[in-house]
Amino acid sequence: MKYIALIAGLFLFSCQTQGNSSNTKKEPVSEQINYQRLDTATFAGGCFWCVEASFEQIQGVAEAVSGYAGGDKSTADYRLVSSGRTNHAEAVQVYYDPSIIDYETLLEIFFTAHDPTQLNRQGPDVGAQYRSEIFYHNEEQRRLAEAKMEELAPEFSDPIVTKLSKLEGFYEAEEYHQDYEVKHPNNSYIVNVSRPKIEKVAKKFKDRLKSN
Repeated sequence: MKYIALIAGLFLFSCQTQGNSSNTKKEPVSEQINYQRLDTATFAGGCFWCVEASFEQIQGVAEAVSGYAGGDKSTADYRLVSSGRTNHAEAVQVYYDPSIIDYETLLEIFFTAHDPTQLNRQGPDVGAQYRSEIFYHNEEQRRLAEAKMEELAPEFSDPIVTKLSKLEGFYEAEEYHQDYEVKHPNNSYIVNVSRPKIEKVAKKFKDRLKSN
């Protein structure tokens, strides 16, 4: 759904309508990162720009990659996903060092970086592609995610609507979506929507932030 939301006196474009329209894919992260020490987690919590940047600032996270999960490879394209008819969610794949940070802590960051009580939306972004969903890679991740949702439920005034699904495939988003917050720090969406979420995570997990 393409629309413009007015925030802080600005015409604020949603994540869906921002950015270059190029379809250039990012070089596969497997060619850039040594995976030997890393584990992988996959989360969807609204616009992937916000989720990616929230995790990128955390110690132990080697890389957070924006992409699509929940749908087929053939429709893992931004324009198609933005239609809301591909079953994909905008998702982020987190490559992390388990000797520094564990999956349970990543879950806590995930539930801080977005509102898990909003169904098929996050703030100004509306549609199933912005749903809250944890894509687990194995049964241990599924068990930990279920336990964490039960633990955190009392902290929210509304029920947690986060879906829990086995990851069937993750497809990296186009290059212009990667590290969008770093590349476009003055973008109105980044300033008004992404930055407050990133700063909320930074405040709560200040002892886990990477040193600059």
